[in-house]
Amino acid sequence: MDRTHPYDVSTVTGSEGLRLRPWREEDLPSVLRAYEDPAMRRWLAVQVFGPEEAADWLETQRTGWAAGTRFAFAVTESGREDELLGNVVLKRSDPPNGPAEVGYWTTASARGGGVATRALAALTDWAFTTFAEQGLTRLELLHQVDNAASCRVAEKCGYPLARVIPALPPDYPLDGHVHVREAPAAATVSPSADRRGEAAGTGGGRASAR
Repeated sequence: MDRTHPYDVSTVTGSEGLRLRPWREEDLPSVLRAYEDPAMRRWLAVQVFGPEEAADWLETQRTGWAAGTRFAFAVTESGREDELLGNVVLKRSDPPNGPAEVGYWTTASARGGGVATRALAALTDWAFTTFAEQGLTRLELLHQVDNAASCRVAEKCGYPLARVIPALPPDYPLDGHVHVREAPAAATVSPSADRRGEAAGTGGGRASAR
């Protein structure tokens, strides 16, 4: 896998020793284990089954970096960078125009220790700092209405609930929450069109497609 990226990022440091790093080929077994978790099966719209799909998932992260539309980080801890705790992602489908979307998922063993909150906070700071000159002033986080845990993570990270979007069966059987975080110096921002997110922990339909 080509490890060069258009942005000079090797590691993003979060609180309490949390570290975010670009995904690597050798993370494939960890990705497979993470997606075997029943909670991931419930909350994520995109699923991974088997080594080939895990390799495709990692390739999606690499090509997203290269295209400047998807910036995904493996969540780890200082001194234990090979032990996967989760994933956080910044998605910019229409840079530098529309708002960007953030999402995350955490592994089963990492839940309950504040990993999702710390990782999302670190990603948020990195996104607003890295893309400030490109005019990034707004981040959105989407999840299914019954995903109370993601609602709490969003609120803790300064993403208040902005609106509810209606269900779109069969892919999105329940309503979705859209949480919004404005950049510190952001002025007025026009509302974006309704969209569905992707994530295992956050998402628009069943959860989201990380």
